Amino acid sequence: MKNYIFTSESITEGHPDKICDQIADSILDAALTQDPNAKMAVEATIKDDFVLIYGEADTKAKLDYEAIAKATIKEIGYTEDYQVCVHVNHQSAEIHQAVVQNGGEIGAGDQGLMFGFACDDTDNYMPAPIDYAHQLAKRLSEVRRKDNRLRPDGKTQVSVEYEDDKVKRIDTIVVSTQHAAAVSQEELAHVIMEEVIKPVIDEKLIDEHTKYLINPSGSFVLGGSFGDSGTTGRKIVVDTYGGMGRIGGGCFSSKDPSKVDRSAAYYARYVAKNIVAHGYARKCEIQVAYAIGKAKPVSIMVETFGTNTVSHGEILEIIDRNFDFSVSNIIKELDLCKPIYKKTACYGHFGRDEFSWEQIIDLK
Repeated sequence: MKNYIFTSESITEGHPDKICDQIADSILDAALTQDPNAKMAVEATIKDDFVLIYGEADTKAKLDYEAIAKATIKEIGYTEDYQVCVHVNHQSAEIHQAVVQNGGEIGAGDQGLMFGFACDDTDNYMPAPIDYAHQLAKRLSEVRRKDNRLRPDGKTQVSVEYEDDKVKRIDTIVVSTQHAAAVSQEELAHVIMEEVIKPVIDEKLIDEHTKYLINPSGSFVLGGSFGDSGTTGRKIVVDTYGGMGRIGGGCFSSKDPSKVDRSAAYYARYVAKNIVAHGYARKCEIQVAYAIGKAKPVSIMVETFGTNTVSHGEILEIIDRNFDFSVSNIIKELDLCKPIYKKTACYGHFGRDEFSWEQIIDLK
């Protein structure tokens, strides 16, 4: 279709699934701070005032999992006293042997397929619906921290109308935010419109037919883990491309860079973004797949949705000349053994210039 409406959602840091992503990546960062070679896959689940931390870790780091979890929750803005249960084992020796090989080569931590995507909708080469949804969610959190009428849990959603496959207008904006019990829906709607929506959304994309749905369910006082349960890795569409680009199925948060679910997805985005940024296509999707213990991918696929300006063969040659999908190179080129991951856990892993996989490089 050339004319269509596409919708993507985002969530704030106080959403229970995002609480768990932040706990998991805070644990990963703590491990990498002490031990850059840490192999981590430690996740979290939360319900009410109970947190379960579980998974596998192979690291020299000394980690206080309970303290990290409680500090993360407090930083988000929840003040309740949480009970934390920890069940973390060592990584399987068989997996460790497959990943850490003689000669220093790193093999993929698992089999699987990953996707990277980029398009020219926005200056950061992200699809417009997810980019605007993230901007709204981030702005909602910023406003909430200065306005005690709002609470940490929230969601945003943006429906963008495309004409001839290009952004034409915004059709619908949905914002749902947890709030104090004394706040009226009219007061809330005013705050969200004036302080969240208007500062973020380009007014040129708004018209008299744009619809605004602010807390469409009405009252939203009970939120966070007391209104719903949360688990690491349940928002992989929010974390990636809002549904416009495909996903491999593996989540990112909690995983060290030897897990290609994370690192290869970052690298695939890096490659796709550079193809679009250099004008070889308006849209680009890269699929890469690995076998556990193998350093190089078993396949690489490029899709440009008919928007390419040079042949697919030429694009593959450009990729082959400029990029190396081996696990060791991905980790080295993107500098992934640093404690950078908590920052990725909210508002998307892509489209943010502070991350190495978002850099645009000169191509040969």
